[in-house]
Amino acid sequence: MSTRRGTVLLVTTAVLAGPVLAACSSDDPADGARSAAQAFLDAWSGGDLETAAGDTDDAAATTTLLQQTATDLPDATLSAELGDVAVTGDDDTAATVGWTATWDLAAAPDWSYTATLDLTRADADAPWQVVAEPTVVHPELVEGQHLQLTRSLPERAAITDATGAPLFTETEVVNVGVDKAQVTDLPSLASALGAATGIDPATITADVEAAGDGQFVPVITLRRPDFEAIRAQVFDLPGAVFPTSTRLLAPTAQFGAALLGRVGDATAEAIDETTGEDGEPLYAAGDALGLSGLQRAYQEQLTGTAGFTVSVISLDTTTGDTGTVVDSVDPVAGTPLQVPLVPAIQNAADAAVAGQSLATHLVVVRPGTGEILAVSSNGAANAGNALSGQFPPGSSMKTITATALLSAGTVTPDTAVPCPGTTTVDGREFENEDQFDLGTVPLTTAFAQSCNTTFIQQALTLPDDALAAAAAGYGVGTDWQLPVGIFSGSVPATSTGTTKAADAIGQGEVLMSPAQMALVAAGIASGTPAAPVEVVGGDPAGAAPTGPSQAVLDQLRPMMREVVLSGTARGLSGDGEVYGKTGTAEFGSNTPPDSHGWFVGYQLGGPQGDIAFAVLVEAGQSSSVAVQVTNAFLAGLTG
Repeated sequence: MSTRRGTVLLVTTAVLAGPVLAACSSDDPADGARSAAQAFLDAWSGGDLETAAGDTDDAAATTTLLQQTATDLPDATLSAELGDVAVTGDDDTAATVGWTATWDLAAAPDWSYTATLDLTRADADAPWQVVAEPTVVHPELVEGQHLQLTRSLPERAAITDATGAPLFTETEVVNVGVDKAQVTDLPSLASALGAATGIDPATITADVEAAGDGQFVPVITLRRPDFEAIRAQVFDLPGAVFPTSTRLLAPTAQFGAALLGRVGDATAEAIDETTGEDGEPLYAAGDALGLSGLQRAYQEQLTGTAGFTVSVISLDTTTGDTGTVVDSVDPVAGTPLQVPLVPAIQNAADAAVAGQSLATHLVVVRPGTGEILAVSSNGAANAGNALSGQFPPGSSMKTITATALLSAGTVTPDTAVPCPGTTTVDGREFENEDQFDLGTVPLTTAFAQSCNTTFIQQALTLPDDALAAAAAGYGVGTDWQLPVGIFSGSVPATSTGTTKAADAIGQGEVLMSPAQMALVAAGIASGTPAAPVEVVGGDPAGAAPTGPSQAVLDQLRPMMREVVLSGTARGLSGDGEVYGKTGTAEFGSNTPPDSHGWFVGYQLGGPQGDIAFAVLVEAGQSSSVAVQVTNAFLAGLTG
């Protein structure tokens, strides 16, 4: 039996071995029998059942047989290869033609078997006809039976954490939905279900009205604890129904969602993007497939390959016949995928962001390796923004601006620099928060207190491409080649004037993702910036960034430590050896403008070893909220 994987969704004309003979080209009765068998198989495999049936001695019976087979083997395509021909009978009126059937089953391996066609004719001058009998389809099929195809996928391979433990398990879910036949007041039902689930009542109403009578109309699928939380609101609603099932789920709905993705019922898009050697989809409607994240990026590796069983079974469904297996191919299990996520870190991150009502993200990276240890977003957030979001980084950009300044050698951490409340560039006024004025202070103090005017004035002395070059040393702007994309940030190399001034403090045209800012912090912590790693043992995402010199790092790290000891992140001073930089990043057109809150930094020698991280609270208005999330995260870490 062939085990080539392939599927066909539309019936197409099969390619048959040997020439098709329109008529007997010799007096040899074997040639006539071969030609008749070939014509029958040509018509059948080409989907012309009427012509095929007409080539037999009982067209009506054959039509029924072939139609039943098309139902039994949905969306399958037949190809056939003729074998030996034997003519029997005293007057050469009977013949047997061997042939090999190959069914290209939908989203399953091919099914091949050898069979025979019996042919007959009234006399030596009459045309040959295929004898209408069930063995035309399969040699073990008899009258009153049909084929039964059962397709099966293997158990989905695991995505495992840094220790090799599976992250997804079969979990009970409740499918909240509507039985249209039981509905007594659709507007009231939709309103109540919408209030309990957050689904738009108008959507529920439209879906129910479009459904057929007796059809289950899904509203939302909930984990059992989440359903129990709304049970009292929905359970007695006329028309609401709650069948249960299981799904392959991560520990929580938010657990690493942006990276890991989710598994669910196959979508047309997910089916179409994974194909076999013949270009046909490997999977079908009803399969549980990865719909996002790594679950989707590694679809074939994790899902494995379908198998099948073909049985012959009675057409009479009242007999209790369970069928006799005539052939099968076992499904082929997929291969597990290991990620560097650490559950203790992920859980601490999830708990920390959950404490915020605003959209909040936290990404954690291992310094020196670039391994992604946690990717967390709360329920208010678009989880994808943790990796691919594009946000102005505000003063967290000063880690890069300071790198550029220290690399230029024009200042040191001890250099006395002015920190006025405002500064004007090309007629545009820039200011510190509440226009605080420190006078003249060491660069370290200006950094720790996040003095915008200092860093604008100093950055304007640098070449126009200096900020972009310093950022590139941490991997900013790299086209990372990853299964789940990370926005690597953007720092223009040609900005001048007010744009250059704004870029220096993370406004202007500078954009970053939380993931990339965590990578920047990791590069500072280790001194060896690394490409991000989403999969253990996977292909490198790119070349390791060069990073700044050791001399620059030796100056920059104490400046970041001072932010925590005496500067804008003093709330973290009790969380161990923490280094970092706060950021408040204005956005939008409101007056005064709204602001995102950032904290970017790293912890050395903590319960989970050295870690680097970035926290973003969208529209948090101040970096203080990001510091609070960071504090909760670090406090929640366990060894």
